Amino acid sequence: NYLLGVGRADCTGPVAEVPLMGYANPDQVGGGLLTRLYSRAFIMADLDDSRRVVFVSADIGMVSQKLRLEVLKNLKSKYGELYREDNVILSGTHTHSGPGGYFQYTLFWITSKGLIRPSLNAIVNGIIKSIDIAHENMKRGRLFINRGTVENSQINRSPFSYLENPASERSRYSSNTDKEMVMLKMVDENGQELGLISWFAVHPVSMNNTNHLVNSDNVGYASYLFEQEKNKGMLPGEGSFVAAFASSNLGDVSPNIKGPFCVNTGESCNNPQSTCPIGGATMCMATGPGNDMFDSTRIIGQNIYSKARELYEDASQEITGPISSAHQWVNMSDVSVELNATHTVKTCKPALGHSFAAGTIDGVGAFNFTQGSVEGDPFWDEIRDQLLGEPSNGTEACHKPKPILFSTGEMSRPRPWHPDIVDVQIAAIGSLAIVAVPGELTTMAGRRLREAVKREFDSHGTPGMDVVIAGLCNVYTHYITTYEEYQVQRYEAASTIYGPHTLSAYIQLYRGLARAIATNTVQDLPRGPEPPVFNIGDLTLVPALVVDRAPVNKTFGDVLREVRQQYRAREVAEVTFVGANPRISAENATEHNFLTVERYTSTSDSWHVIQNDASWDTRFYWTKGFLGLSNVTIEWHIPGDTEPGVYRIRYFGHYRKRLSFTRVISIPFEGTSSAFEITSL
Repeated sequence: NYLLGVGRADCTGPVAEVPLMGYANPDQVGGGLLTRLYSRAFIMADLDDSRRVVFVSADIGMVSQKLRLEVLKNLKSKYGELYREDNVILSGTHTHSGPGGYFQYTLFWITSKGLIRPSLNAIVNGIIKSIDIAHENMKRGRLFINRGTVENSQINRSPFSYLENPASERSRYSSNTDKEMVMLKMVDENGQELGLISWFAVHPVSMNNTNHLVNSDNVGYASYLFEQEKNKGMLPGEGSFVAAFASSNLGDVSPNIKGPFCVNTGESCNNPQSTCPIGGATMCMATGPGNDMFDSTRIIGQNIYSKARELYEDASQEITGPISSAHQWVNMSDVSVELNATHTVKTCKPALGHSFAAGTIDGVGAFNFTQGSVEGDPFWDEIRDQLLGEPSNGTEACHKPKPILFSTGEMSRPRPWHPDIVDVQIAAIGSLAIVAVPGELTTMAGRRLREAVKREFDSHGTPGMDVVIAGLCNVYTHYITTYEEYQVQRYEAASTIYGPHTLSAYIQLYRGLARAIATNTVQDLPRGPEPPVFNIGDLTLVPALVVDRAPVNKTFGDVLREVRQQYRAREVAEVTFVGANPRISAENATEHNFLTVERYTSTSDSWHVIQNDASWDTRFYWTKGFLGLSNVTIEWHIPGDTEPGVYRIRYFGHYRKRLSFTRVISIPFEGTSSAFEITSL
């Protein structure tokens, strides 16, 4: 028995003009909303409340160091020493369709066009609020664990790297991805359902890099289905049941299960370099099982949800035992690893290889970079030397065979480009050990880490631990491949920033944490060097907010293009309004809802909201015009089971108005479509 609390809160932030974080594609900027992003928090404490652990899964690309430090600072001012760096795990789901701009290291600061305060604040506030809700709702309850296989939902996107691992090791596994889902179920002492956490390794990249609508991708759709199922009669994002689909060792795992094909010729490009005969690497793309990316997101999300639901209903193995957590800060650019009694190796200052710029079959890079480059390119190397400086001989030697494109560990202008100080952390809840990893482990790297941690627990008197990897936690350090995968330098290896022995270093560190938990000596672990906090100005490349304008003889919220009078289920109702920049709403009202779909009830002569902007059936598009003009188009993809009747679509926004030279205010407005009828199929 434990004390348990769950909470969910909106962390969406600005849905327009802010770069989406994940593909590092400068053209991929927010232009609307498919579904809201949430932070989901789970607090587990001993019955005497002597020890507690918080696990947060947020619908964001990854947790950044800046984000984590701000959250910890806020928790400290609110709760004192109750929630700390050792017992709070913050994990990102790794959606590639959430706003960026919440980073302090220069590489990410550049790709997300600066530090975007509204984006950072939305995520910090959402995480804190979800923890507050969980904290206020603590009650006695029970935990159950279950595990099972998810089919038809992933492929390995670097199979040629995987094949570099020893045959004897590969022969122990039936697949080149981890198909196992681990599911933690929470109920209160009366059997009332509280929520669940599922860990499953898949990249949330069913939505590709042409998408401009903010959303939580396939794992977010799984959360949505589970929460809608359990919070009957509630709108999306409402209700007390919380279902988190958290990331794991997803480094080389893609949901685009049709595999890589040449966009221009249709032939397979499943080769070691992922290149096409015509057009090279930029033409090699993988697609999902659906007709388009929205459809693929639903199919993969539905698969993940269905398995989780089955595991949830059947979960009978109860988790009991004490709660503990261990954490250290480590300078990852300088770890000595004892491989055996005679052989010690070291990690390196961070650096990215040439193949980092190639991207992956889920999102290709620019120019002519290819995956699997073990040679540099004189043309790009010369440009780099002139612009950013040449890597030192020591760093080049340390990273071999990686040809260095960006020697980020040696670049400190305007601030360091990559972290040196990294969090390692394990939380144990009875027989469940959550290993919080600050990056993306590949399939085999994750297997090695889990096995090493489990062995460490076994050999120190704590046998039979369930070890699960939580990905993208606490600070982002790109990828972690095995030493063997590193040798062929595909994208994941080129992005293993601390060099060929990164995984060995992490295994050594996490074994140390597991040993401390198993032998009850956590208090003796050195804290390690505290991470730096940089004072970053608010300079961004996000356009400044201007005063919104409506066209002549129109006002905000007026309908420009009306709905049809009649639709059938499975059609798309669409309406266009005179709009205003949605960023104003995000900055003026947390949890602002941009739209509703409403159904008319004749008996009470009133309208009832049946969908909001968190629904996966609604899409909110913002189109920017000239000099403050803009349009908003709302689509409702009418589900097949929609009751016949009379409906309408409403839009809620804020526009900026100048009162005087120094004063600009935001004024709320709304617009409503004509009523339309839905007839049965």
